[in-house]
Amino acid sequence: MRKRRGGGGLVYSTDRGRICPGCRRSEAECVCRDRSRQRAPGAADASVLVSRETRGRKGAGVTLISGLPLDDSALAALAKMLKSACGVGGSVKAGVIELQGEQRDRVVGLLEAEGIRAKRSGG
Repeated sequence: MRKRRGGGGLVYSTDRGRICPGCRRSEAECVCRDRSRQRAPGAADASVLVSRETRGRKGAGVTLISGLPLDDSALAALAKMLKSACGVGGSVKAGVIELQGEQRDRVVGLLEAEGIRAKRSGG
């Protein structure tokens, strides 16, 4: 699976993971000098959004946590912690954590306890 930006190059590939926009190598193999474009794993990020969605799920709502600056293994570990703390099921898809049901308030509190600034999105 490959994703491309509108006018740019390759952004993500299942073969290599996230791609550095400067040198077009995987972020782990990046050799370019412009490291400011890369997000540091574990850094607090103001663009972490906690939202709710029902689209394509026959009315069943899920809580989505997007914008987390974590690698795949850290994202899976955070998802496991959130699922057990909320007592629900869920998954990680394309860098977005999905939790079953309406969990926005609880998730924002849990993320802030972990040191991650998160915003509640939607009504």
